[in-house]
Amino acid sequence: MIVSVLLFAVGFLLLIKGGDWFVDGATGLARRFHLPDIIVGATVVSIGTTLPEVMVSATGAMLGQGAMAYGNAIGSIICNTALIAGISVAFNPGPANAKTMKMPVIFFFSSAALYCVAAYLLGEFPRWMGLVMLAIFVVYLILNVRQGLKHPDEVEEEDESDGKPRTLLMELVLLVVGAALIAVGADLLVEHGTIIAQFLGVPETVIALTFVALGTSLPELVTTITSLKKGHASLGIGNVIGANVFNLVLVSGVAVTLAPFEVPVGKLLLGRNASLVLDIPLMLIVMLLCVPALTRKKLERWQGILLLCIYAAFCLFQFFV
Repeated sequence: MIVSVLLFAVGFLLLIKGGDWFVDGATGLARRFHLPDIIVGATVVSIGTTLPEVMVSATGAMLGQGAMAYGNAIGSIICNTALIAGISVAFNPGPANAKTMKMPVIFFFSSAALYCVAAYLLGEFPRWMGLVMLAIFVVYLILNVRQGLKHPDEVEEEDESDGKPRTLLMELVLLVVGAALIAVGADLLVEHGTIIAQFLGVPETVIALTFVALGTSLPELVTTITSLKKGHASLGIGNVIGANVFNLVLVSGVAVTLAPFEVPVGKLLLGRNASLVLDIPLMLIVMLLCVPALTRKKLERWQGILLLCIYAAFCLFQFFV
């Protein structure tokens, strides 16, 4: 058991470092070929930061552990919104760009509606639905780039590395090694997360909704905390919603397309599948709490505290109820 815990932690570290190197390598290559920053940010960086979630969910689905793929997608959205956005808003409330938020909000809730059809009406995620999700992802990506090209002043450019310029070979090595670390980390996370769940007597969905979801969201969490320490503006709520769109349509889309699975039953609540009674509704509720920023153009500190309390209660429920 101790070995599994250690390897589970190693999987976390490999995912974080692998994702970091993959984004660095991919971004360096994109800029080497003079791609506009908006295209780099909206495609290469966004996909790269979501790659850990993609690999964990895809690996879980391919191994016949649909609970891992299912729980990771939902858990990552809850974690991004209730924990990461909650920390930003609670400690440093900032303005939200309502104009750039509208499209991600529309895409998220449209995709969530499709997700609910699969979960509540079909009871499974068939391959055709995975393909539809990936098609939505492609459309969202194209519109995101177009919006950025029309309004380049709304896009924050990434800070350049203050080190020496990397060579083409170094960027290729970062890209390949980063992808390899993500793949190995995802495999360790899924395999030993399952072992830990069995040992603790908790469903795989609980591990996926909490530890795995938090692990794959650690890069975003670290970035948020670092920006708060440096006194920068809080993480834009629009960026969180955009990341959630990626989690819903890309992460789930890849997993379902590779290996369709039925809606897993982890624990029961009120005599029904807890994920249908609590997890999916909570995913929608925390996102709805962010929607008022579209009209007031900012979230208040009390909303951030409320999001953090919701996340704490969610985690306590998963392990103690």
